[in-house]
Amino acid sequence: MTLKQRISDDMKAAMRARESARLAAIRLLLAAIKQKEVDERVELDDAGIVAIVEKQIKQRKDAQSQYQVAGRQDLADQEGFEIEVLSAYMPQALSVAEVAELVRQAVAETGATGPRDMGAVMAWLKPRLAGRADMAAVSAQVKTALG
Repeated sequence: MTLKQRISDDMKAAMRARESARLAAIRLLLAAIKQKEVDERVELDDAGIVAIVEKQIKQRKDAQSQYQVAGRQDLADQEGFEIEVLSAYMPQALSVAEVAELVRQAVAETGATGPRDMGAVMAWLKPRLAGRADMAAVSAQVKTALG
């Protein structure tokens, strides 16, 4: 079953169960997927959908932190719930040790010797880690590894 089909099935299940908050989060995700497909005139594969889910989660985290600063805990909690719903569609995250091993492998395969080679290392890592690790944390690990 494709990721898009799974999301669609989850939407139907949320409708049947009358889970309005979950249904709203899933509908927003499906709308973002549909918008991307219409704009680019393509049928998205699972990797493209994961990228959209990742973007949606990032937007929710930003909104959640802004609501917390503004003292609107009710809205921050709502964003937190939507993050939980969307996180279910992300691939299994890699452990810190697995990411560290991939960083070591990337440095070895690209022949990186210093900070100026960071772009090459990140380019090697990005397709392998997309949706499976926080790229900001990976960037920090690469920076440490390159000294």
